[in-house]
Amino acid sequence: MPTKVNEMSKKPMYRQIAEALREQITKGELKPGDALPTESALQAAYHVSRVTVRQALKSLTEQDIIESIQGSGWYVKEERVNYDIYQLTSFYEKLADRHVETHSEVKVFEVIPARKELAEQLQIAETDKVWHIKRVRFIKQKAVTLEETWMPLALFPDLTWEVMENSKYHFIEQIKKMVIDRSEQELIPVIPNAETVELLGIAADKPVLEKISRGFLQDGRVFEYSRNTFKSDDYKFTLVAKRRH
Repeated sequence: MPTKVNEMSKKPMYRQIAEALREQITKGELKPGDALPTESALQAAYHVSRVTVRQALKSLTEQDIIESIQGSGWYVKEERVNYDIYQLTSFYEKLADRHVETHSEVKVFEVIPARKELAEQLQIAETDKVWHIKRVRFIKQKAVTLEETWMPLALFPDLTWEVMENSKYHFIEQIKKMVIDRSEQELIPVIPNAETVELLGIAADKPVLEKISRGFLQDGRVFEYSRNTFKSDDYKFTLVAKRRH
């Protein structure tokens, strides 16, 4: 009978590499979110070409086991974030039970005139000023969400870049002592624009999920109008529908 080694040797090298990596993941030696060895490290370990290594990684990607993060490397794929649309929680709160490293990169932080559309959404005068903030939210080193937010300057004259690098809700509730009541949300699939493709590192022809929302304080004032774009590979949206009796 041929030995297991002989049987393995009959398989193409890219399959042997893929199976070895998959076994490490199955055994827990590589955990969800962990980085895989670099392509050059895999080349050296298995004495193969870069083409062979990339075939192995492509195979595992097609099996939804690993994923490539642009400019960072290859990672064991994590379970999708469950976004319960009935729970009004922050990005950090939604991930609290995952115990993963998260951070935000602020791309735009400016004050602009409200103009007609924003004034209507925020229920303010067109002559009023609003904060315009754009930030990318990360799980570990992976960009998962692009958020664009408009907030009345009069409500938050002391808003800072540092606040938006962290939790907006923490600032509103714990620092400003305001009570957040609810959010009105609309969720639609869209084809990403060039900026979203670049910032989230996704394919230009792959649909993303866009959530447009307005947040209300307990006293009825609108504190934000937001557009959040989610990578569909990283999020799943759930709701519970009860039958009326």
